Amino acid sequence: MALIDSHAHLDFYNETPTEREEVLRRAYAAGVQTILAIGIGDGPATMHQALDIAAATAGPGLPKVYASVGIHPQEAAHATAEALERLAELAARERCVAVGEIGLDYYHVENPDIDVQQEAFVAQMRVAAEARKPILIHCRTSELATAQAKERFGAADAWEDLLALIEEHWTKPGYRPGYGHGLGGIMHCFSGSVEQAERSLAAGFHLSFAGNLTYPKAQGIRDAAAMAPGGRILVETDAPFLAPIPLRGQRNEPALMTHTAAALAAVRGISAEELAELTTENFKKLFPSAR
Repeated sequence: MALIDSHAHLDFYNETPTEREEVLRRAYAAGVQTILAIGIGDGPATMHQALDIAAATAGPGLPKVYASVGIHPQEAAHATAEALERLAELAARERCVAVGEIGLDYYHVENPDIDVQQEAFVAQMRVAAEARKPILIHCRTSELATAQAKERFGAADAWEDLLALIEEHWTKPGYRPGYGHGLGGIMHCFSGSVEQAERSLAAGFHLSFAGNLTYPKAQGIRDAAAMAPGGRILVETDAPFLAPIPLRGQRNEPALMTHTAAALAAVRGISAEELAELTTENFKKLFPSAR
């Protein structure tokens, strides 16, 4: 049974000189044979790291690693002209299959202002459109945030803002030369409602489910996972975050994705083997160069 982890932060595994290789070998042994390494780094200055990891990972007992590159909404204030130019250069590289994770985050009080986040998001959609690469979406609303964040971001809804910007700057046919219509992308670590899932699917996105699918209070996520068309679902770890039940609270890694995959299969009433085959095919269709 071969699985693909569609979202992992491999650059976090650097506590020892051999930690990352050990993590990758455990992943391969668990059946995770391909990983999409997310290239946001600690900000634009280090967003190349996932590409470096992808280029350096080869050999028996190791998964294939592809990479994305992007400026996370928490780093939107650093999406300068120079950073966007660098993003475009990295996005054009063969091993880069997507731009992301990009989007909006109204969860942390210290995050950039809404207009700054939105401007960076739109600018990166343009880069992705020019590079003809799908986008990986991060969306975190202030609904469950601290009181300070709620006060700062007010009634703004990250999902509504995100979907409106996608419609205007990504999916609208004929918006401009190089528009993103038809490229699609992934709603990474989908944590929204069934309605938000339906709107995301209508916009051409895949829904990727992470370890929080397994949490007791995540029935809304499971409902979305059950209703999504089979051809539009993926599975991920978001490692080193969001370890699934029964390992919640531990440091996550790609090898642990088998728990999330089993939970997603159960939600959809199919076998783990069928789920692995389905999500692998979905990933390869979305990223045809990741073969």
